[in-house]
Amino acid sequence: MTTSRSLRAAQAVSLTARAVQARLRAQADPVRAAGAARFFKTGPGEYGEGDRFLGLTVPAQRAVARTFRALPLAEAARLLASPVHEDRFTALEILVMQYESGDTASRERVYRFYLDHTAGISNWDLVDTSARYIVGVHLLSRNRGPVLRLARSGNLWERRIAMVATHAWIAEGDTDDAFTIAALLLDDRHDLMHKAVGWMLREAGVRDRAALLRFLKTHYPRMPRTTLRYAIEHLSAPHRKRVLAGDVA
Repeated sequence: MTTSRSLRAAQAVSLTARAVQARLRAQADPVRAAGAARFFKTGPGEYGEGDRFLGLTVPAQRAVARTFRALPLAEAARLLASPVHEDRFTALEILVMQYESGDTASRERVYRFYLDHTAGISNWDLVDTSARYIVGVHLLSRNRGPVLRLARSGNLWERRIAMVATHAWIAEGDTDDAFTIAALLLDDRHDLMHKAVGWMLREAGVRDRAALLRFLKTHYPRMPRTTLRYAIEHLSAPHRKRVLAGDVA
Protein backbone atom coordinates (compact mmCIF):
# COMPACT_ATOMS: atom_id res chain seq x y z
CA MET A 1 0.00 0.00 0.00
CA THR A 2 2.84 2.39 0.83
CA THR A 3 4.41 1.76 -2.56
CA SER A 4 1.08 2.38 -4.27
CA ARG A 5 0.62 5.69 -2.42
CA SER A 6 4.17 6.76 -3.35
CA LEU A 7 3.52 5.92 -6.99
CA ARG A 8 0.28 7.92 -7.02
CA ALA A 9 2.06 10.85 -5.35
CA ALA A 10 4.82 10.79 -7.94
CA GLN A 11 2.27 10.65 -10.75
CA ALA A 12 0.49 13.66 -9.23
CA VAL A 13 3.56 15.91 -9.47
CA SER A 14 3.12 18.69 -11.98
CA LEU A 15 6.12 18.44 -14.27
CA THR A 16 6.58 22.13 -14.93
CA ALA A 17 9.29 24.67 -14.20
CA ARG A 18 6.79 26.61 -12.12
CA ALA A 19 6.15 23.58 -9.90
CA VAL A 20 9.89 23.07 -9.38
CA GLN A 21 10.30 26.73 -8.48
CA ALA A 22 7.44 26.58 -6.00
CA ARG A 23 9.03 23.59 -4.28
CA LEU A 24 12.39 25.37 -4.09
CA ARG A 25 10.94 28.63 -2.84
CA ALA A 26 9.05 26.85 -0.10
CA GLN A 27 12.45 26.01 1.41
CA ALA A 28 14.10 29.41 0.96
CA ASP A 29 16.43 30.58 3.74
CA PRO A 30 17.29 34.31 3.48
CA VAL A 31 20.25 34.05 5.85
CA ARG A 32 21.80 31.18 3.92
CA ALA A 33 21.01 33.01 0.66
CA ALA A 34 23.00 36.05 1.76
CA GLY A 35 25.97 33.85 2.62
CA ALA A 36 25.76 32.03 -0.71
CA ALA A 37 25.68 35.32 -2.60
CA ARG A 38 28.95 36.31 -0.93
CA PHE A 39 30.54 32.87 -1.42
CA PHE A 40 29.71 32.75 -5.13
CA LYS A 41 30.99 36.29 -5.74
CA THR A 42 27.82 37.98 -6.99
CA GLY A 43 28.96 41.57 -6.46
CA PRO A 44 29.60 44.10 -9.25
CA GLY A 45 32.49 42.99 -11.43
CA GLU A 46 32.76 39.58 -9.76
CA TYR A 47 32.44 36.31 -11.67
CA GLY A 48 28.92 35.61 -10.37
CA GLU A 49 27.61 39.14 -10.76
CA GLY A 50 23.82 39.23 -10.73
CA ASP A 51 23.30 35.64 -9.59
CA ARG A 52 20.44 35.40 -7.09
CA PHE A 53 20.04 32.79 -4.35
CA LEU A 54 17.22 31.26 -2.36
CA GLY A 55 19.51 29.70 0.24
CA LEU A 56 18.92 25.95 -0.22
CA THR A 57 21.47 23.29 0.58
CA VAL A 58 22.74 21.01 -2.18
CA PRO A 59 20.99 17.94 -0.66
CA ALA A 60 17.70 19.86 -0.61
CA GLN A 61 18.06 20.80 -4.28
CA ARG A 62 18.92 17.23 -5.21
CA ALA A 63 15.83 15.99 -3.37
CA VAL A 64 13.69 18.34 -5.46
CA ALA A 65 15.46 17.16 -8.60
CA ARG A 66 14.64 13.54 -7.77
CA THR A 67 10.98 14.44 -7.41
CA PHE A 68 10.95 16.15 -10.81
CA ARG A 69 13.42 13.91 -12.61
CA ALA A 70 10.95 13.36 -15.50
CA LEU A 71 10.73 17.10 -16.19
CA PRO A 72 10.44 17.77 -19.95
CA LEU A 73 13.45 19.46 -21.51
CA ALA A 74 11.35 22.49 -22.49
CA GLU A 75 10.61 23.05 -18.81
CA ALA A 76 14.25 22.49 -17.88
CA ALA A 77 15.10 25.25 -20.37
CA ARG A 78 12.85 27.63 -18.45
CA LEU A 79 14.72 26.81 -15.24
CA LEU A 80 18.10 27.32 -16.91
CA ALA A 81 16.94 30.76 -18.08
CA SER A 82 16.13 31.80 -14.51
CA PRO A 83 18.28 34.36 -12.68
CA VAL A 84 17.92 32.23 -9.53
CA HIS A 85 20.87 29.94 -8.94
CA GLU A 86 18.93 27.10 -7.35
CA ASP A 87 16.57 26.93 -10.32
CA ARG A 88 19.51 26.34 -12.62
CA PHE A 89 21.32 23.95 -10.27
CA THR A 90 18.18 21.83 -9.88
CA ALA A 91 17.64 21.78 -13.65
CA LEU A 92 21.17 20.48 -14.14
CA GLU A 93 20.71 17.80 -11.50
CA ILE A 94 17.58 16.70 -13.34
CA LEU A 95 19.51 16.56 -16.62
CA VAL A 96 22.22 14.42 -15.03
CA MET A 97 19.57 12.02 -13.69
CA GLN A 98 17.88 11.84 -17.09
CA TYR A 99 21.18 11.22 -18.83
CA GLU A 100 22.21 8.48 -16.43
CA SER A 101 18.89 6.64 -16.69
CA GLY A 102 18.23 7.25 -20.38
CA ASP A 103 18.60 5.09 -23.45
CA THR A 104 20.93 6.03 -26.30
CA ALA A 105 18.47 8.41 -27.97
CA SER A 106 17.49 10.22 -24.79
CA ARG A 107 21.13 10.58 -23.76
CA GLU A 108 21.89 12.18 -27.10
CA ARG A 109 18.99 14.61 -26.61
CA VAL A 110 20.16 15.57 -23.12
CA TYR A 111 23.75 16.03 -24.28
CA ARG A 112 22.73 18.28 -27.19
CA PHE A 113 20.30 20.20 -24.99
CA TYR A 114 23.09 20.79 -22.48
CA LEU A 115 25.45 22.21 -25.10
CA ASP A 116 22.64 24.39 -26.47
CA HIS A 117 21.98 25.90 -23.03
CA THR A 118 25.43 26.68 -21.68
CA ALA A 119 24.34 30.29 -21.12
CA GLY A 120 22.49 29.04 -18.04
CA ILE A 121 25.50 27.11 -16.73
CA SER A 122 27.05 30.23 -15.31
CA ASN A 123 28.85 29.47 -12.08
CA TRP A 124 31.53 26.99 -11.11
CA ASP A 125 29.29 24.69 -9.08
CA LEU A 126 26.82 24.45 -11.97
CA VAL A 127 29.65 23.31 -14.21
CA ASP A 128 31.11 20.93 -11.68
CA THR A 129 27.82 19.18 -10.91
CA SER A 130 27.10 18.42 -14.56
CA ALA A 131 29.95 18.67 -17.09
CA ARG A 132 31.65 15.40 -16.19
CA TYR A 133 28.42 13.43 -16.03
CA ILE A 134 26.91 14.63 -19.30
CA VAL A 135 29.57 15.97 -21.65
CA GLY A 136 32.45 13.88 -20.35
CA VAL A 137 30.56 10.60 -20.22
CA HIS A 138 28.89 11.20 -23.58
CA LEU A 139 32.24 11.65 -25.30
CA LEU A 140 33.98 8.70 -23.66
CA SER A 141 33.86 6.74 -26.90
CA ARG A 142 33.11 9.57 -29.32
CA ASN A 143 35.02 12.31 -31.09
CA ARG A 144 36.11 14.94 -28.57
CA GLY A 145 36.11 17.87 -30.94
CA PRO A 146 33.19 19.52 -29.11
CA VAL A 147 35.25 19.78 -25.93
CA LEU A 148 38.20 21.23 -27.81
CA ARG A 149 35.84 23.88 -29.21
CA LEU A 150 34.57 24.68 -25.72
CA ALA A 151 38.15 24.98 -24.50
CA ARG A 152 38.70 27.74 -27.06
CA SER A 153 35.51 29.59 -26.14
CA GLY A 154 35.54 33.20 -25.02
CA ASN A 155 33.12 32.21 -22.25
CA LEU A 156 34.70 31.32 -18.91
CA TRP A 157 32.09 28.72 -18.04
CA GLU A 158 32.34 26.93 -21.38
CA ARG A 159 36.09 26.69 -20.89
CA ARG A 160 35.53 25.24 -17.44
CA ILE A 161 33.01 22.75 -18.87
CA ALA A 162 35.72 21.61 -21.27
CA MET A 163 38.26 21.06 -18.52
CA VAL A 164 35.93 19.43 -16.00
CA ALA A 165 34.42 17.14 -18.65
CA THR A 166 37.79 15.41 -18.93
CA HIS A 167 37.31 14.02 -15.43
CA ALA A 168 35.10 11.29 -16.91
CA TRP A 169 37.92 10.22 -19.23
CA ILE A 170 40.55 10.39 -16.51
CA ALA A 171 38.40 8.13 -14.33
CA GLU A 172 38.61 5.51 -17.09
CA GLY A 173 42.40 5.82 -17.24
CA ASP A 174 42.34 7.92 -20.41
CA THR A 175 44.48 10.97 -19.63
CA ASP A 176 45.90 12.04 -23.00
CA ASP A 177 43.13 14.45 -23.96
CA ALA A 178 42.97 15.85 -20.44
CA PHE A 179 46.61 16.87 -20.72
CA THR A 180 45.98 18.30 -24.19
CA ILE A 181 43.09 20.46 -22.99
CA ALA A 182 44.99 21.50 -19.88
CA ALA A 183 47.83 22.74 -22.10
CA LEU A 184 45.34 24.77 -24.17
CA LEU A 185 44.04 26.45 -21.03
CA LEU A 186 47.28 27.17 -19.18
CA ASP A 187 47.32 30.79 -20.33
CA ASP A 188 43.78 31.46 -19.15
CA ARG A 189 43.71 34.57 -17.00
CA HIS A 190 40.89 33.56 -14.66
CA ASP A 191 41.65 32.07 -11.27
CA LEU A 192 38.70 29.69 -11.57
CA MET A 193 40.35 28.19 -14.63
CA HIS A 194 43.72 28.00 -12.89
CA LYS A 195 42.00 25.89 -10.22
CA ALA A 196 40.05 23.72 -12.67
CA VAL A 197 43.14 22.97 -14.77
CA GLY A 198 45.19 22.17 -11.68
CA TRP A 199 42.43 19.94 -10.34
CA MET A 200 42.26 17.88 -13.54
CA LEU A 201 46.06 17.69 -13.78
CA ARG A 202 46.11 16.34 -10.24
CA GLU A 203 43.50 13.70 -11.08
CA ALA A 204 45.34 12.76 -14.26
CA GLY A 205 48.58 12.54 -12.28
CA VAL A 206 47.01 10.10 -9.85
CA ARG A 207 46.32 7.86 -12.84
CA ASP A 208 49.62 8.47 -14.62
CA ARG A 209 52.28 10.21 -12.55
CA ALA A 210 54.93 9.87 -15.23
CA ALA A 211 52.72 11.70 -17.71
CA LEU A 212 52.09 14.48 -15.21
CA LEU A 213 55.81 14.91 -14.56
CA ARG A 214 56.43 15.10 -18.31
CA PHE A 215 53.71 17.75 -18.55
CA LEU A 216 55.31 19.75 -15.73
CA LYS A 217 58.71 19.54 -17.36
CA THR A 218 57.32 20.87 -20.64
CA HIS A 219 54.96 23.53 -19.34
CA TYR A 220 56.36 24.62 -15.97
CA PRO A 221 57.48 28.11 -17.12
CA ARG A 222 53.94 29.12 -18.13
CA MET A 223 51.94 27.42 -15.37
CA PRO A 224 50.06 29.72 -12.98
CA ARG A 225 51.16 29.09 -9.41
CA THR A 226 47.65 28.05 -8.36
CA THR A 227 47.49 25.48 -11.16
CA LEU A 228 50.87 24.10 -10.20
CA ARG A 229 49.98 23.78 -6.52
CA TYR A 230 46.76 21.93 -7.31
CA ALA A 231 48.48 19.66 -9.84
CA ILE A 232 51.12 18.37 -7.40
CA GLU A 233 48.98 17.93 -4.29
CA HIS A 234 49.30 14.14 -4.41
CA LEU A 235 53.11 14.20 -4.56
CA SER A 236 55.17 13.73 -1.41
CA ALA A 237 56.01 16.86 0.57
CA PRO A 238 59.71 16.82 -0.42
CA HIS A 239 58.78 16.31 -4.09
CA ARG A 240 56.28 19.17 -3.98
CA LYS A 241 58.92 21.42 -2.45
CA ARG A 242 61.38 20.59 -5.25
CA VAL A 243 58.80 21.23 -7.95
CA LEU A 244 57.73 24.55 -6.44
CA ALA A 245 61.38 25.56 -6.37
CA GLY A 246 61.60 24.86 -10.10
CA ASP A 247 63.18 21.41 -10.03
CA VAL A 248 61.02 19.60 -12.58
CA ALA A 249 63.77 17.70 -14.36
